[in-house]
Amino acid sequence: MKLKALVLTVAVLAVLSAVAFWANRAQSPAAADPRIGEPLGDPTAIEKAAIVRLSDQGRTIVLTRAPDGSWLDTSYFGLPADFSKLAGFAGDLVTARIQRLVTVNPDRMARLEFKDTRIEFLDAAGRALWSATLGRSADSGGRFIRFDGEDRAYLANLNASLDTEPRDWASAQLLDLKSDDVASVEVGFDQGAPVTVMRTAKDGPWTAAPASAGHKVSADTVSSLLASLGALRFSDTSDLADPQVAAAKRHLRTVRITSFQGRTTVISMGRKPEEKMLKSGSRKAESGNARPDTMAAPEYETIPAGPVYVFITSSDKGAPINGLMQKRAFQVDEYTFTSLPQKPADLFEPAK
Repeated sequence: MKLKALVLTVAVLAVLSAVAFWANRAQSPAAADPRIGEPLGDPTAIEKAAIVRLSDQGRTIVLTRAPDGSWLDTSYFGLPADFSKLAGFAGDLVTARIQRLVTVNPDRMARLEFKDTRIEFLDAAGRALWSATLGRSADSGGRFIRFDGEDRAYLANLNASLDTEPRDWASAQLLDLKSDDVASVEVGFDQGAPVTVMRTAKDGPWTAAPASAGHKVSADTVSSLLASLGALRFSDTSDLADPQVAAAKRHLRTVRITSFQGRTTVISMGRKPEEKMLKSGSRKAESGNARPDTMAAPEYETIPAGPVYVFITSSDKGAPINGLMQKRAFQVDEYTFTSLPQKPADLFEPAK
């Protein structure tokens, strides 16, 4: 009797298993998430965007498209934005692919650290065209992503860093002067009259006024000077009212570059010179009956030279550099200043 009951039980279980198998087989497989394999960034939304906003750890970058199609770093005094950097960042978003759906579970999503790290591409009215919040990086590589308005997390193979330093998004290039376009260069010095070198064609020899007997203009020196100044870039900026800016203007070196088309660019650079000051509490040698060998030597401290500032004007009233100079005072690398010819003889070499 017990054996018969066991057989019946096994038979019933077999029937139930068969029913479950056919029921599951009859169901269609769950549809895959349509985002899988697609680009992380929407190319159409990115192309149409008028505002790009990047946020991370309480800091925000805002880039705005100007009416002429150029981009401005609104978060850094409205200076022109570094378009190549913006284009590279947008390219990283479009190149990255969504690899998989990670979770729709709120508890699991909380562990993916979705906080205030956001990327937003907006229209001119500030409406979102594409936006997402970034979570932490995955141990296996890539970044967890949550699209705005969706309660689900994805993994994308995005490895781009989110730079939220405002100055880093500004284009550092101040000038773009082509050496072949230059007809003359006037170089000023701390002492003495300036020297002008000139040529009648881009491949012609350089001559000088005043000339130097037994010498000719050093073409290499002129080429080096034009290469340094023609692609001048800033390293930092200051307020126009900064005392160091005023001090720099009292110690300027000026180079005047004129093109074959007659446009002139005046580049003046300077900085507050190094100073030596008597240390506080140091005793000066006193006159009188004291013997020279018993007088205490005064002690001095050196105050380093200030940052180098550049001031640029163009004879072309519509040149962007003229407006740029009204926004900030621009610092340049020290070497750009110290590598200028220090005396007229530096522009010449012995004539063979």
